[in-house]
Amino acid sequence: MRPVKATAVAVTAALAAGAASVAAGRLASDAALKAPPGRPLPTEPRLTVHGTAAGQIVLTRHLASRRPGTYGLAGDGSHAVVGPVLDRAAQSADTVVRRLERVTHGTLSPGDAVWLTPNLYVGDPRGALGLDHADVDVPGELGPLPAWFLPGSRRTWVIAVHGLGTTREHALNLMGFLARRHLPVLALAHRGDLGAPRSPDGLNHLGETEWRDLDAAIRYAVHHGAHRVVLLGWSTGATMALRAADRSGLRDRISGLVLDSPVLDWRTTLRALAAARHAPGVLLPLAVRAAQGRAGLGLGPDRGRPAFDPARLAVPTLIVHGPDDTVAPWRLSRRLAARRPDLVSLHTVRDAPHAAMWNADPGAYEEVLRRFLTPLM
Repeated sequence: MRPVKATAVAVTAALAAGAASVAAGRLASDAALKAPPGRPLPTEPRLTVHGTAAGQIVLTRHLASRRPGTYGLAGDGSHAVVGPVLDRAAQSADTVVRRLERVTHGTLSPGDAVWLTPNLYVGDPRGALGLDHADVDVPGELGPLPAWFLPGSRRTWVIAVHGLGTTREHALNLMGFLARRHLPVLALAHRGDLGAPRSPDGLNHLGETEWRDLDAAIRYAVHHGAHRVVLLGWSTGATMALRAADRSGLRDRISGLVLDSPVLDWRTTLRALAAARHAPGVLLPLAVRAAQGRAGLGLGPDRGRPAFDPARLAVPTLIVHGPDDTVAPWRLSRRLAARRPDLVSLHTVRDAPHAAMWNADPGAYEEVLRRFLTPLM
């Protein structure tokens, strides 16, 4: 009986270890599949406020706090806007001084935990920018999808869709720029966002199912007078735009794509987010398999198909991306641009984190975008 008992113990231990590995893989996959809108991704470090003065804020010294450009600074119950690093201000070995542009709401006190965000604005287009808009509901397959509609005189609409860790407020960064060009804008909240229906399984599918909400927005735009649409997406919103351009029944109405920090390989992005949550390397393959099983990624009719197929790309595409993105690798954007130089332009932005290419240099970003959009208007 001893060999039988020993075998049983070994099998039980193996099953327990396997179950523990599966559970750990599921936990690691949560970094992407349960990323809440409006909360920082695990790749974004928490910083500490060390002090404020007239037009200045002192933050923990970190590569993130030394990024060039202009960012939102979010905390629990607070939001501010910070500008460039003030190199002439008194610095220390542990702190960085940046220009404090404004405090949108709440207060910033020493000891507060904060993080940088690409969202410069909070609220809606009227409250944040003084732009007249309408609150509309886009009929989606899971239910009504809230959206802001910014009217314009042109017949080409821009449909803006956010990605991981942000909300439709991300589109406010470009609303003023687009309004000055008289382009109607539809900024969409998709499944899982506040006020929008949840996915049936409650998980984020990294654009693989969410693209159907963008498809609904295209139908809405065409029904309300758009002759053509340009899809503007950040992060997994860019994945949604690529999917829609490939699979939408109205893809002939899409005249261009603007892809900021596109997620072109969900496996790579999921591994990066799980690693940022300090998941051990041995668990990263388990996290990928767990995500595939839980969210059906890479299964069904799209099994084996990447989020983009360069051969099927049919419209002018602008990619804005950079080598410092640790969530969605820049090399994949370079590869796409190299495969389709006839349609794809790549604008490289350095020293910018995921989905924050505009923040690093708003003027340069908007000039590139202006040149791209002008022939599509």
